[in-house]
Amino acid sequence: MTVKLFLGAIFKFAVGVVLTGALLFLPAGTFAYMNGWLLMGLLFVPMFCAGIVMMIKKPKLLESRLNAKEKQREQGLVVKLSGLMFFAGFIVAGLDFRFGWLVLPKGVVIGAGVVFLLAYLLYAEVLRENAYLSRTIEVQQGQTVIDTGLYGIVRHPMYFATLLLFLAMPLVLGSVFSFIIFLAYPFVIAGRIKHEEDFLSKELKGYKEYKQKVKYRLLPFIW
Repeated sequence: MTVKLFLGAIFKFAVGVVLTGALLFLPAGTFAYMNGWLLMGLLFVPMFCAGIVMMIKKPKLLESRLNAKEKQREQGLVVKLSGLMFFAGFIVAGLDFRFGWLVLPKGVVIGAGVVFLLAYLLYAEVLRENAYLSRTIEVQQGQTVIDTGLYGIVRHPMYFATLLLFLAMPLVLGSVFSFIIFLAYPFVIAGRIKHEEDFLSKELKGYKEYKQKVKYRLLPFIW
């Protein structure tokens, strides 16, 4: 662990908290938006704990996770579309609360919160299994194909976890209209997966054989 990595991680975490809070509470017009606080807690408390663990035990993995600058133009577009989805979805959720357009029942919110936490655990397991996991599409020095554990079920368990996370978010916020916006994510991530697999098939030794071994990209028996 280095001071630079520590400060970079803390800075990005703080920016994420402030930005998310602004996107939720400013449109809501109040800090009494309890669904917003619930999402903030579910999102950032586990993130902070996971960051501390990675900083101590796997600083290189944390550093790769903090590197979000895509080198490929197609993937840069995916990142921008995802960012736009978050901005629009959070703002609409705040406005939905403010004007009471269509509020979901508490049972749905609680169920979504449970799914969110389970998806976080799944995401943590993926990070444990794959030390080469990066936020950008790249092949690292010494990288090998991981084909055990969750990677023996689908080729992209991280994206499956994020799919659950992102679709649960607007439901935790209690907003149907925000959920409709977040339904764009499966289509956005499908494009990213296609380009990522094309890249890995060319650049990562053994990946073509891995694709033959593990048939499904994201959802078992479906795709």
